[in-house]
Amino acid sequence: MNTILKKSSSFFDVYERRPGSDKLTTTYCPGCGHGVLHKLIAEALDDFGVREKTIFISPVGCSVFAYYYFHTGNVQVAHGRAPAAATGIKRAHPGSIVISYQGDGDLAAIGTAEIIHAANRGEGITVFFVNNAVYGMTGGQMAPTTLIGQKTMTTPRGRSVENDGYPIRMSEIIATLDAPVFVERVMIGDTKSTMHTRQTVRKALKLQIEKNGFSFIEVLAACPSQLKMTPSRSKLWVKEVLEKRFPLGVCKDISGEFEGRKFTRKDVKNDELHDILDLETAQVDLEKISRFQDKPINEEIKVAGFGGQGVLSLGTVLSEMGMRHNYEVSWLPSYGPEMRGGTANCSVKISKKKIGSPLVANPTILIAMNRPSLDKFENDVVSGGLIIYDDSLIDRKPVRDDVDIIPIPATKLADELGNTKAANMVIVGALITVKEIMSQQIILDSLGDVLKRKNLVELNQKAILRGAEYIKNLKK
Repeated sequence: MNTILKKSSSFFDVYERRPGSDKLTTTYCPGCGHGVLHKLIAEALDDFGVREKTIFISPVGCSVFAYYYFHTGNVQVAHGRAPAAATGIKRAHPGSIVISYQGDGDLAAIGTAEIIHAANRGEGITVFFVNNAVYGMTGGQMAPTTLIGQKTMTTPRGRSVENDGYPIRMSEIIATLDAPVFVERVMIGDTKSTMHTRQTVRKALKLQIEKNGFSFIEVLAACPSQLKMTPSRSKLWVKEVLEKRFPLGVCKDISGEFEGRKFTRKDVKNDELHDILDLETAQVDLEKISRFQDKPINEEIKVAGFGGQGVLSLGTVLSEMGMRHNYEVSWLPSYGPEMRGGTANCSVKISKKKIGSPLVANPTILIAMNRPSLDKFENDVVSGGLIIYDDSLIDRKPVRDDVDIIPIPATKLADELGNTKAANMVIVGALITVKEIMSQQIILDSLGDVLKRKNLVELNQKAILRGAEYIKNLKK
């Protein structure tokens, strides 16, 4: 019988999410512990048959790259917040297997409060904590686990007790709490230690699968790039130096006496949710929207321009009006630190189907309100998609020949109405006229419920009509 050695099915065959042209290899440096630990976790998920219900939580740092590789549910979160997000996900989906995957700069620094309280509550998650004693991704700064005397970018003379305190032993801290079921520190340093780590990974995941027990696994590993060592030498450093400060072994194990914990999800009906959150219900006129209900709407829209152009407001109006047409919608803003005058964009999804993620990577529609936005996002639009751009501000035409292109002098038309800030609503009018996915009358009637500045409702209504008129004349 021949044995076929192949990549775990818990990994993607091709890493399509990875930027760049190389979709077959990982981003990890030679000798990095992340790649080995990924393999051990993936094999366990396969062997236990839980890949389909596993959700990976990846925060900032090298751990975030798990999103590229694991063929599981994936949620990316802010720096240090993985245990908090994992808590919410586990409680919302109690039958899932939730993994919080974090590095030392993430978990033991900005995320200290989150991990302590998640552990203290005994959340039914598994935490893998990669300790390489340095901020690996962001330039090699001192981490909470950096050793005394160790030189980093921020400790060029070596870490000192007087100035920086002692390296933090997170496993020992977590083990003092009552709720954690299993806490162990392992190492990826040689074959023997790696095989033991494999068994520990499997035990931790099994405790969640069978008992919803909180497990915390600290993995000592190398960062050859920041240590400025060869892969083989960096592994020796883990064994000979790092382990002295962070001794291997089980810090706590009450898995034998732990009977298990049940997490139940409280189902809340939509009408109850509105009362609990004190939300107003969007009015849906079934008669007015009836002609739109049979269309297979599934638009992913990227709106981009300068801060101050009403980019986010444009997205808000589209999503709010989508709700009034009984569509599934999402709106996700992204903007530069300057806000007004800085870059801004937002992702809007309008669909007849449930929306899994609010992020728009490859829009079916791009609305570009300035030249930098057209330059940045033009190539992301799907073939057969649509680009609407403000040609009163953008001095070039899109170069794509596989998409529909509509230039509209939105700022000029808004200026003729008395205020250039209404350019965003000119585009709204143009878009709904081109795509025919919403009722113009419903949008005009509901605009006052959406816009914060009520004194501008009439102006924006005129702008929507002006945009629609422009497209109708263009069709003629």
